[in-house]
Amino acid sequence: MSASTNSSLTEEHRVQQIELLTSTNDEHGGVIVEMDEPMDSATFVSLLRASISHWKQLGKKGVWIKLPIHLVSLVEALVKEGFWYHHAEPKYLMLVYWIPDTTNTIPANATHRVGVGALIVNEKREVLVVQEKSGHFQGSGAWKFPTGVVDQGEDICVAAVREVKEETGVDSEFVEVLAFRQSHMSFFEKSDLFFVCLMRPLSSDIQIQELEIEAAQWMPFDEYAAQPFMEKYELLKCVNDIYLAKIDGRYSGFTPVSTTSKFSERKNYLYLNAESLKRRKSL
Repeated sequence: MSASTNSSLTEEHRVQQIELLTSTNDEHGGVIVEMDEPMDSATFVSLLRASISHWKQLGKKGVWIKLPIHLVSLVEALVKEGFWYHHAEPKYLMLVYWIPDTTNTIPANATHRVGVGALIVNEKREVLVVQEKSGHFQGSGAWKFPTGVVDQGEDICVAAVREVKEETGVDSEFVEVLAFRQSHMSFFEKSDLFFVCLMRPLSSDIQIQELEIEAAQWMPFDEYAAQPFMEKYELLKCVNDIYLAKIDGRYSGFTPVSTTSKFSERKNYLYLNAESLKRRKSL
């Protein structure tokens, strides 16, 4: 047996004798390490190097290390070993490392934030509108429909109902997505998906969210659409045109249909043009 072979076996035996970081396999040939127990940097680096050597022998690719906030002292050690930030949440930082000498195929962090706007119109053709205490329209005197950001794990149709309730106290029912817009370099350089949702009111009394909302009221649609600031915002003008086409029966948006997926036991929604689908099935 050659010296190089003996050396290789000795190295493999040495790695097997050293304690390794606890890990689980991901679905793409990598490993995930969820740190929890406190340790000093020197001990951690020793375990990390031995673990990477072991994973390399196994042909692993990406290494994900989830570092809880109470182990923040280990960040510098990880960065010095070649790891980089992938994403962060309030309670942890995720760092990644690519083992093989090939092109890195670790996916980028989430690229989009999702927002909703609720166009809620009553039987008198009045729009529920608000004036905000912060944001782009602060102090402008502009009346706009309620908007907000979809929470993690929250469906678009649920988020729209929640935002209306939180900002105005009005209960509502989701009808359909009228349209959506994609924009870029929006929130900390992330892209943005904004869904305009048509809503039906289930109550009328208004109780504003004091922290964010200056005022709220029911405003005749024509008065709402005639506000001078509308001329500056093509998106809002388009939404108004879409709504008018909707009530004239010339437009149909996307309604949520509950579906299942092999990726999750939880119900999810497919948004589709139900009216067109009904017409097709009736042919």
